[in-house]
Amino acid sequence: MTKSEAIFERACKVIPGGVNSPVRAFGSIGGIPQMIRRADGTKMEDEDGNVYLDFVGSWGPMILGHNHPAVREAVIKACEDGLSFGAATQREVEIAELICGSIPNVDMVRMVNSGTEAVMSAIRAARGYTGRDKIVKFMGCYHGHSDALLVQAGSGVMTAGIPDSAGVPKGCTKDTLQAVYNDADSVAQLFEQFPGEIAAVIVEPVGANMGVVPPKPGFLEALRSLCTKHGAVLIFDEVITGFRLGFTGAQGYFGVDADLVTYGKIIGAGMPVGAYGGRRKIMEWVAPVGPVYQAGTLSGNPVAMAAGLAQLTILKEHPEIYTKLNEMGDWFYGEIKEILKETEFRAQAVSCGSLGCIFFTDVPVCDYATAKMSDTSMYASYFRYMLSRGVYLAPAQFEAMFLSAAHMRSELEGVLELMRGFFAM
Repeated sequence: MTKSEAIFERACKVIPGGVNSPVRAFGSIGGIPQMIRRADGTKMEDEDGNVYLDFVGSWGPMILGHNHPAVREAVIKACEDGLSFGAATQREVEIAELICGSIPNVDMVRMVNSGTEAVMSAIRAARGYTGRDKIVKFMGCYHGHSDALLVQAGSGVMTAGIPDSAGVPKGCTKDTLQAVYNDADSVAQLFEQFPGEIAAVIVEPVGANMGVVPPKPGFLEALRSLCTKHGAVLIFDEVITGFRLGFTGAQGYFGVDADLVTYGKIIGAGMPVGAYGGRRKIMEWVAPVGPVYQAGTLSGNPVAMAAGLAQLTILKEHPEIYTKLNEMGDWFYGEIKEILKETEFRAQAVSCGSLGCIFFTDVPVCDYATAKMSDTSMYASYFRYMLSRGVYLAPAQFEAMFLSAAHMRSELEGVLELMRGFFAM
């Protein structure tokens, strides 16, 4: 028995499924999870000493690579001053100033502790501001595990074959309306069906929890127009795309402004953190200024703020990181497409900047329904093939690959050859 197996056996006795987040259990691809003990740059090492080239990057925030020296030193210095105060600090003001000073339509921002909390709070603010109850989400878009949003969600829920979740009362989702991603007409129909009742439309500007599904030209622009026309709040869930596609996120990348934006762990360089922000007229509805209550004892934790400030400062001062990273993504995922074409393998590569995904279907993927046509058993075979050769991918078909600034072309060329070997079998 390996060390990872022994540890996982112990974990199953004291943690549901042996993991603290379902996708880590390797349930959809078989086997047991590798227990990771350390990571640096592009590599992770498990408890048995196996080293993997990592394409998960803690699910996105490690855009500079694991254990970046500047981030590490900032965390060490912050720890020397104390781990948590439950009080206001200068660091949280500095990171808020950096965000608000860089993203044109984010006038104010509130720190929280996770992407789920950020989305939940943004929706509450939108409802308070508009005085309306209904929200529109898109099938296949995952916005965390709060009750109202576990309806046709993507990511781990999608992979596990659980369309909703036990324990969610029907009343919690009665005001959640579902639309089809990349189909603005489906949203327009909901506005016609429920005039004056929709508080917000929330969307992943790039679908990244049903695999990677970029928006069709004009889709995000249409959502902006519909929300403006009907007095609803447009919320971009940028837990994945924020500060990854570019410093101004998907809003800058696609040139479409939302009213509220949610961010996740990337603004903490991988530390537990999230945030929501947007137009002042909406954010000033949040307590203690306004009547929309939201609080968090550990929000703005000084250690997480130090890590995030270090990473965001580097990204802000070196925009060339994004240029190189997105160019690398275009090349890498383009090469995968060529390999699939050459080998005539029944799969397709889809990407947006440094985000990418291989769907094991020959049906063009543009939404939740087409993503679900993927052969998850084939993905499982592909995953195990790559893992056995030292490449760590997301242990689920409907997750993204994340490139980092630390990945080198020579490493990626080696991965492409491994892919060629699998697709040529």
